[in-house]
Amino acid sequence: MAQVEATTERVIGAAPEAVFAALADYSATREKTLPEHFSEYEVREGGSGAGTVVHWKLQATSKRVRDCLLDVSEPTAGQLVETDRNSTMVTTWTVTPAGEGKSRVVVDTKWQGAGGIGGFFEKTFAPKGLDRIYGALLTKLAAEVEK
Repeated sequence: MAQVEATTERVIGAAPEAVFAALADYSATREKTLPEHFSEYEVREGGSGAGTVVHWKLQATSKRVRDCLLDVSEPTAGQLVETDRNSTMVTTWTVTPAGEGKSRVVVDTKWQGAGGIGGFFEKTFAPKGLDRIYGALLTKLAAEVEK
């Protein structure tokens, strides 16, 4: 089994504090930013940043659906980490300044992929799919915070 990694980034026209607050708001804003690949969204504990437990299903392809139960932590300033209880998947959101009134958001997702030929295809195509999914999420996030 090889580690699979997918990274997406975008500059958003809002201050880092506003962008981070929106990302960390699992009770309201986060659900609004999710593209159609996410379903069954539910905040089970908390709702804002560290200590939040959130559930969703992520449909990466027509046949591949992940049932995610995520523990949220904030290991450093400007960073949210979502650790899936149901798999080895860990998604790290990092928000940093990118000039006056702008933020750079980097989404990095890692997990232990399958072995063999299936693992080869997963490592080749999953990052592209996640880039498309998280790109759509970041577009919706930008629309929320750039108002």
